[in-house]
Amino acid sequence: MKLEVLTQKAQGQPRPAPLLFVHGKWHGAWCWQEYFMPYFAGHGYDCAAISLRGHAGSEGREQLRWASIADYVSDVEQAAGQFDRPPVLVGHSMGGFITQKYLERHPESPAAVLLTSIPPTGLWPTTFDILGHKPLVILKSLATLSLYPVIETTELARWALFSKDMPDEAVEGYRRQMNDESFRSYLDELGLDLVRPKRVKTPLLVVGAGDDAVISTGMVKATARAYGTDAEIFPGMAHDVMLDAGWERVASRILAWLGEKGL
Repeated sequence: MKLEVLTQKAQGQPRPAPLLFVHGKWHGAWCWQEYFMPYFAGHGYDCAAISLRGHAGSEGREQLRWASIADYVSDVEQAAGQFDRPPVLVGHSMGGFITQKYLERHPESPAAVLLTSIPPTGLWPTTFDILGHKPLVILKSLATLSLYPVIETTELARWALFSKDMPDEAVEGYRRQMNDESFRSYLDELGLDLVRPKRVKTPLLVVGAGDDAVISTGMVKATARAYGTDAEIFPGMAHDVMLDAGWERVASRILAWLGEKGL
């Protein structure tokens, strides 16, 4: 499988571990190139961001609907194998779920960051929340076996991903780069392939957003509890913490945490 992997070299002497960024639903490697990759490269990290199969510049768009979480984990393994030492994974939303599944099998990973991540127990709470607030979206997704209805308009994309004060043109600019998401992966997140936290021994930073409409702070705290750590919640931010206003607060905390881990 030919996968798009964007890279940015560290400025100055590289830090001990490189960073591998894993996007969430609908996104691609492009979402890290905006702010996070330049920021961390500027602080000495070799950076790479993968576009999972069927996303952005990667192959597999025709088979996207039935791509599994296991397929996505295989994509991450392929990208991680390009480094000469194990990378720190930074996973957003579905990418955080994929990161957890990756860590089940890769104890050599030095650390990982989960950003507004789907919890180990899956997406049922989010499904019920969307059903309560946007019932037609869920019905349309089920009828078409497509997750694109969740972000098919600027208004919906803002509700799901961005803060209320994000300019419309910015929301629409990001939304236009997005594509459909695998329906099979959604079924995996409902129960077909959940995470087994006891298999994960890697140090984790678990980050949530106070105004996240799809991954509640309660879900983020449940993820942290599953790994014996505390969640760090950023008030006033929405789901896409790497693109939302205030992204630098999140990046700065990740940078400090990596430093605390000697990375």
